[in-house]
Amino acid sequence: MPYTKVMIHLIWSTKNRVPLISKKLKPLLISHIKENSITKGIYIDSLNCVEDHIHILISLGTEQTIAKTAMLIKGESAFWVNKQKIISQKFEWQDEYIALSVSYLAVDKVRQYISIQEEHHLKKTFNQEYDEFLVAQGFSRRNFG
Repeated sequence: MPYTKVMIHLIWSTKNRVPLISKKLKPLLISHIKENSITKGIYIDSLNCVEDHIHILISLGTEQTIAKTAMLIKGESAFWVNKQKIISQKFEWQDEYIALSVSYLAVDKVRQYISIQEEHHLKKTFNQEYDEFLVAQGFSRRNFG
């Protein structure tokens, strides 16, 4: 049996960064993503969201890819929100996402960062944060919408 520990920090926004994740929707969405991920064999270590984006720390299994895992979480959760009619408008996630590998030594720091999203975004917008992630990780901004 292979032993793997591949931790990935996933970040994505609602379509066009529209603030759709209300205080009513947030706990329902988080709970649903966690429950659905268990049924799909996706291990979520940490998860939090604010009105226009989500952060998830996952541990990839030996047969999982980042793209497939993100697609499963994004697609199913948007479908579920729309089916439940929790909000009055259509819920969609942005196509793009950021996926960053996380060293085992940095896992606690990432968990803490994910847990304080509400406080964090009182000081910095998601657009600022997103651009900083892209620069810090050496991504070219022209590759993203």
